[in-house]
Amino acid sequence: MANQEEMTLFAVGDVCVNRDNPDSIFSLCSSAIKKADIAFCQLETMYTERGSPSVVAAVALRAHPRNISAFTFAGFDVASLAGNHVMDWGADGLADTIELLERNNIRAVGAGKNIAEARKPVIIERKGVRTAFLAYNSILLHPSYCAEADKPGCAPIRVSTVYEPIEYGQPGCPARILTFADRNDLEAMKNDIVNAKRSADLVVLSIHWGLHFTPAVLATYQREVGYAAVDAGADLIIGTHAHILKGIEVYKGKVITYSLGNFAFDLSLTAEHFETPKRKELLKFYPNRKFFEDYPSYPFPIDSRKTILLKCFISKKGVQRVSLLPVFINNQGQPEILTRKDKKSLEVFDYMNDLCKEFGTKLSFQGDEVLIHTD
Repeated sequence: MANQEEMTLFAVGDVCVNRDNPDSIFSLCSSAIKKADIAFCQLETMYTERGSPSVVAAVALRAHPRNISAFTFAGFDVASLAGNHVMDWGADGLADTIELLERNNIRAVGAGKNIAEARKPVIIERKGVRTAFLAYNSILLHPSYCAEADKPGCAPIRVSTVYEPIEYGQPGCPARILTFADRNDLEAMKNDIVNAKRSADLVVLSIHWGLHFTPAVLATYQREVGYAAVDAGADLIIGTHAHILKGIEVYKGKVITYSLGNFAFDLSLTAEHFETPKRKELLKFYPNRKFFEDYPSYPFPIDSRKTILLKCFISKKGVQRVSLLPVFINNQGQPEILTRKDKKSLEVFDYMNDLCKEFGTKLSFQGDEVLIHTD
């Protein structure tokens, strides 16, 4: 008879390891992550020495394959590849990354050599509980990043954008921005969830989506997709891409995290990068640029230093309890899990608490963890 006790799932947001001593990036948190029965992350770069850089990527991310040791050192079991950098180095880069992960006993999800492989769930059994993982991407730099029947790429949730005048008959008035998920992609995702649920006790769905670097604000399609996923049977939604934390919603008793933020992200940019039009536009929101000097390998806004580790207790009946572990990224780009006594822990709590008010989601400290109230 299967063991029906609870197992633990830890999930973190965007990860990109690219340094001379890869394991060092997780040296302050690996002992905690290894305690999980399953640990999940969103992989933001390809690990390869092959391929050509994509002409549509502002920064084509690539790291040396030796960096994969960091993920085994930290204890990750599943990595989503369904992100906006998935095809930065073409089919060879994606194939090398998947092969490297699998060789190191890390299951890749959300991308593959064709759409069938990209949409295939990863199912892991721990303590008698079978958990299915699915992953999708709405941040699509180009149609070529989407997997097709005979082409590699990621599992897409494509999105249309509509600009609707707030007041008709007034030329030049501000517009309301509406976004809608592609009907076919949405139906495919729902079918994937239903099919995965037939082979597993619960389904965890990861999606790369939303507005990056924009505090609190969601795109309208995010709720549409999140609700549809839960209605189809998903038990937990892990949101990534925004590079900062976003709010958490409880819908029909299921937790939807709109962004877990960065967790570990090496990105050494040159002065020339900061002069690009996109980077100049971003810097308008952050007039104090000294933080780039303070964090040489982590050139992200100050808000990006606050992050969380999602901790879930799971049984065969589903997700029983979800909490947050406050985390702060130091000037070496290392995530450090905080105790409640650390004032930075309260900073992360207050930040998340403000973000969650819009959704009516209640948070409270229980020891060093922050409980998400789902009732």
